Amino acid sequence: MPLYESISSLTLHDEKHTTVIFDFGSAYTKVGFAGETGPRAIVASVVECPDTGNNVPVFESSDPQILRRRITLFILKIYIRCLLVNPKERRIVVVENLLGSSIIKETIACVLFRHFEMVSVSFVPSHLVALLTLGVETGLVVDIGYSEASVIPVFGGVAILNAWQALPLGAKAMQMSLKALLEERSSVIGEDGEATSLQDSDLQLLTSQRLEDILVRCCFVSTPERSERLHQNKADRSNEPPPPPPDVLYPLSGERTLKISGTVREMAAEVLFETDADNLCLPSIILDAINKCPVDVRREMTANLVVVGGTAAMLGLKKRLLQELRLQSTRGDMAPYTFKLHKPPVPDNCVTWLGGCLLGSTEAGLAPRSVTREQYLAACKSNAPMPDWSSLVYNTQHDPRAPA
Repeated sequence: MPLYESISSLTLHDEKHTTVIFDFGSAYTKVGFAGETGPRAIVASVVECPDTGNNVPVFESSDPQILRRRITLFILKIYIRCLLVNPKERRIVVVENLLGSSIIKETIACVLFRHFEMVSVSFVPSHLVALLTLGVETGLVVDIGYSEASVIPVFGGVAILNAWQALPLGAKAMQMSLKALLEERSSVIGEDGEATSLQDSDLQLLTSQRLEDILVRCCFVSTPERSERLHQNKADRSNEPPPPPPDVLYPLSGERTLKISGTVREMAAEVLFETDADNLCLPSIILDAINKCPVDVRREMTANLVVVGGTAAMLGLKKRLLQELRLQSTRGDMAPYTFKLHKPPVPDNCVTWLGGCLLGSTEAGLAPRSVTREQYLAACKSNAPMPDWSSLVYNTQHDPRAPA
């Protein structure tokens, strides 16, 4: 029996007590109310450090006390600035990554139940709820976020966990690649109009936020043919590169302007498709996930690709991904398969939030998976962990016809 059934006949929650939907991300967090078509706010996952006054990432800390303090301040800021409701009166749905850290999950639950005294909290897996937005139960969900790209096949509403794949490929890897390319191939136009190479002071201005802005505004994903010629030229400058795209000017500081060459614009995203020391890249882990699925479901996986995450919205990425998959599959035993991509009804970075929103809008869909505050406090006394979707202990469906 699939974990998710049709929600067309289920009753919506009382509007006065509408469920709050959180989709925590390492770079950005989406938050809003169930029953809406999009999140109320998309905020950076950072809080102000009380010691230095600088913004620090919420979820990047190995100290449990620091992590708990940051999450508490972050959720409090969201309720005060974005939601404007009493936390105690609303149920919570937290969209989580099945491959995420259990420490972060337990800390979020502790903050919600002990500090904010929530009525109930339901942790739902992002890869499963992403399919809710499309009305399908089978698909290969590729989540390309800030820190990593993760691939989990879902068949009949159940994740095939032994086929999961993940690599540290995402916006963070592209930002590092872009910074190295800018230092090597770009120049700065000063007040006198002369172009000079980047200095240390210029490199310090290339913060994570500015690199992200350059990626969004100026960069794109090239075609496999141009990419191959670019790599040949990079290895051997005697090989003629393809005609570059136009250069662009990006304001850096004051009268200084960063001149971004066309080659940099199209090479920044190549890190997603370059193989590492283990001969892995984004297309290869997708093929590996398909090959680890049972033979009789592989055709459905290749015909139901779902790419989500903020990085997935980069210009040309989905088209390049399909081209690479078709090219690499012909070299193996997957030639008969046809690769097709679903088009989500919302922007790629909001797909998982909308899936959690659809689940949180239904009483029958939310109640069986919710943990009340009383249940959480009782579980803490017995040192029981939070329910985990990857464990069959919490996912085994009870058959009423079975003998007691």
